[in-house]
Amino acid sequence: MAVHTYAPDQVTVVFGPVVLEGFAPDSLVSVEYEEDLWTRQVGADGHVARSKTNNATARVTVRLMQTSMSNDLLSAIAQLDRHANEGVFPLMIKDNSGRSLHVAESAWIARMPNVEYAREAGTREWIFDTGQMESFVGGN
Repeated sequence: MAVHTYAPDQVTVVFGPVVLEGFAPDSLVSVEYEEDLWTRQVGADGHVARSKTNNATARVTVRLMQTSMSNDLLSAIAQLDRHANEGVFPLMIKDNSGRSLHVAESAWIARMPNVEYAREAGTREWIFDTGQMESFVGGN
C-alpha cells in the first residue's frame, strides 16, 4: 500500500508580486467559496430542478506569524489600494506536495488583520476577496 505525504512547508501562496512566508504554526490558508455550485428547487409535486450558480468568488484567509515580513508587504499593498485603488492582483494557492491548485485573476485585501500584542508572538489573519476563482482540489 502506498504512503502519501502532505508537507505544509510545500504550500505556496502568491498574491501579486509577493510570495507569502512566515505562516502561523497551526493553520496556513483557507479557501471558502461564497455560494454552492448549484441550487435546488423542489416543486409541490416532487419534481426537482437545479440551477447553476455562476458565482465562483471566494474568501481566502491567510494566517501569518506576527513576525512575518509578509505582513509588511501586505500592509503596503493594503495602503496602496486604500489611497490609490491599486491593490488588485492575481492570487494563487498551490500544494506543491500534492495536486491542489486555486487561482483567481483578481483578488484584494478585504480586511486588515485584527491586532493583539501579548506575552508571546501571535498571528495575523489576512482576509482576501476574489473575483472568479478556479480550484482543483487534489490529493497528495
